[in-house]
Amino acid sequence: MSKRRAFTLIELLVVIAIIALLMSILMPSLTRVKKQARTIACRANLKQWGVYFSMFTQDNSGYFQAGIGNGHSNHWFSALRPLYKNDHKIMCCPTATKSIVDENGVQVPTFNIYNAWGRFWGEGYAPEGDWGSYGINGWVENPDPKTYPTVYEGFDTRNCWRTPNVKGAAYVPLMMDGLRFNVFPLHTDAPAPDPFAAWEGTQHMRRICIDRHDGATNMGFLDWSVRRVDLKELWTLQWHKAYPKDGPWTKKGGVMPTDWPEWMRRYKEY
Repeated sequence: MSKRRAFTLIELLVVIAIIALLMSILMPSLTRVKKQARTIACRANLKQWGVYFSMFTQDNSGYFQAGIGNGHSNHWFSALRPLYKNDHKIMCCPTATKSIVDENGVQVPTFNIYNAWGRFWGEGYAPEGDWGSYGINGWVENPDPKTYPTVYEGFDTRNCWRTPNVKGAAYVPLMMDGLRFNVFPLHTDAPAPDPFAAWEGTQHMRRICIDRHDGATNMGFLDWSVRRVDLKELWTLQWHKAYPKDGPWTKKGGVMPTDWPEWMRRYKEY
């Protein structure tokens, strides 16, 4: 009769040790692949938004939505709703899909950069509320020059682009990862002192200077292109018509590496 042979305890321990070693080698790679997949999916979302905005402006005599006025009905998520069919999946970066307020109106205890803004109900919003984790550059919008001839809430509307048909469109931001549905960055805006403090304060650049993609954000531009933008590069883009390229947070403006908050000092200078 043949004698059945089982694994010894030592053999089992060796197999377990090998599996554990392989897992320790593979897990960082798997995590990196997942992050890369989310980044690619985020850029695909922004590319699709570029298509929607292109279609909207073509049907609107070459102009963007008003943005302000009439409650929230003139904001991008309302104006473009017939195009994206109220699909909230495309409203969110895959790294930030959970809104700060759930469907029952319960707010998360602590805000962080992986929260989506919203959920908002009321005039101009979807019946189930609106939420998302992208923000539009408010300076591209087209507020009524008769109603808002100069300044609205501290922002000079004469500097708005209003149309994608502008010189240097590849450097004018349209839409990006954001903690607010619209932002009006100024060259004097300072970065958040802590990476998770971006919700605090009223400086709009903080709401998009968020480290969701390894020291960068994803961004669409007025030429409908989409690319990675390093966080310190944000201050060098042409946000509005009169935006200076040599502001205090640029190399031209004299910023020093030690001027940046600790969490940003390792990132590339611009």
